[in-house]
Amino acid sequence: MQNRGVSNFVFILGATMASVIHAKDFEVAQKDKKFSQKALTVNVGDAVNFKNEDPFVHNIFSLSDTKTFDLGSYPQGQAKKVTFDKPGTVEIECSIHPDMKMIVEVKK
Repeated sequence: MQNRGVSNFVFILGATMASVIHAKDFEVAQKDKKFSQKALTVNVGDAVNFKNEDPFVHNIFSLSDTKTFDLGSYPQGQAKKVTFDKPGTVEIECSIHPDMKMIVEVKK
């Protein structure tokens, strides 16, 4: 019975490590009051760095059920990361510049 417990532990640990190893980082810039991409498809576990390349602050947020976040205001040259942990559609905006919008589609 103890060998089975160890086998299950190794399987779970291996599956967890595999999902971490396959996670990717993406970058979406904010330039000229626009996102560098209007839409992006990622997998569960992937992260997106939102880099501010404008000479003024941005405040990137989402109120989507799939992923709710508010990165706060941050200046040119800084980036903030969001990890997407469940599948679905995430609508992303800038609270300072209401015309800045993009969609992140998170796949399993």
